[in-house]
Amino acid sequence: MKFASGVTVCGLLVSVLPSPAFGQTPIINDQIDYAGFRKIVAEVETVRESRRLTEEKFAQALAEPGVVLLDARSASMFALRHIKGAVNLPFTDFTAESLARVIPTKTTKVLIYCNNNFTGDSPAFRVKAITASLNLSTYTSLRSYGYTNVHELGPAVDVARTALVFEGADVTPPPRPVDR
Repeated sequence: MKFASGVTVCGLLVSVLPSPAFGQTPIINDQIDYAGFRKIVAEVETVRESRRLTEEKFAQALAEPGVVLLDARSASMFALRHIKGAVNLPFTDFTAESLARVIPTKTTKVLIYCNNNFTGDSPAFRVKAITASLNLSTYTSLRSYGYTNVHELGPAVDVARTALVFEGADVTPPPRPVDR
């Protein structure tokens, strides 16, 4: 059926419906949901902002019973330097099962941090692109897996001046007291 302008009904529908690039068949993968990812990102935006903690509040939260301090960086960077008491589960290893092994319940308070939370000369905390900060991916993924009590270190703190205590191969141990 044609309208006065010469456009067919079918042509009108095709022009308003989303479609893959011209001439391409959509690639179906029921294990990837980009629209769902965008939805989670939008849903957590304001919640995440309210859960970003100052260095002082982060240190206080570390002392609370039952808190899990999750370091989602690679195992090699974790081995170099991490906040004392952290458990390492690299982001690339996140699954429902692996997360359940390190986080007891979906409501457990989880603290996260990433490279972009630290300044100073530490090879363990090389700054990433600000739009690719691991905190963004980690927070969103934890929420996707149903974890509802996630908090993150908000500011960038100097590794040489922070009150947070580090462990790892890149950490110089404090001097030992001299026995007399």
